[in-house]
Amino acid sequence: MKIVYTVILALLVIFIITFSLENTELVRLRYYDYFERWLPTYMLIFITFLAGVIFAGFMGIVERFRLTRTINRLNRTIRELRREIKGTENPPYIDPPGKEGLPSA
Repeated sequence: MKIVYTVILALLVIFIITFSLENTELVRLRYYDYFERWLPTYMLIFITFLAGVIFAGFMGIVERFRLTRTINRLNRTIRELRREIKGTENPPYIDPPGKEGLPSA
């Protein structure tokens, strides 16, 4: 499995390198009169991809915190219900001493 992982990683690196070499044309980024910059096409695509990865990671962290809160709330409910069941449970019946062999009426 490690060999398959290494081959896939090597192919991905080769793709990134060749993509970068083929897309070196400059692209002008501009936001009204506040910002103007020239970047190679591959750099713009990589920056956009990185921003997407960071945003998705942030959303994953938010979702994980939400699920952790839900799990804690449900565990608390389970503990409360178990305590309630133990409180309402009938104690086990024990035969009084000396009546073990007698038939019941």
